Amino acid sequence: MKTMQQGWLSNWLVKHEVVHRSLGFDHRGIETLQIKAGDWDSIAVILYVYGYNYLRSQCAYDVAPGGSLASVYHLTRIQYGIDNPEEVCIKVFAQKDNPRIPSVF
Repeated sequence: MKTMQQGWLSNWLVKHEVVHRSLGFDHRGIETLQIKAGDWDSIAVILYVYGYNYLRSQCAYDVAPGGSLASVYHLTRIQYGIDNPEEVCIKVFAQKDNPRIPSVF
């Protein structure tokens, strides 16, 4: 059985007992996490404090008919120069019967 590698953000959330699910890393090495809609505003503040203050992209998709909706956020931190940005991907899922996700700015 293959173990899922966790990044710094997932490790930090585990340490502080924030419920989430690590989805590993994408093909570019970007850490991807799944979180509950109710935790999104808190996690967004945590990321902002750590310098992830640029929303590179946001999209949403229908996961499955009758299932849930996903809102995907790619947040970027440019600490060591524009040529070396750090990015995390956050996926927030909401049920279709109550598709509410806190707004962040």
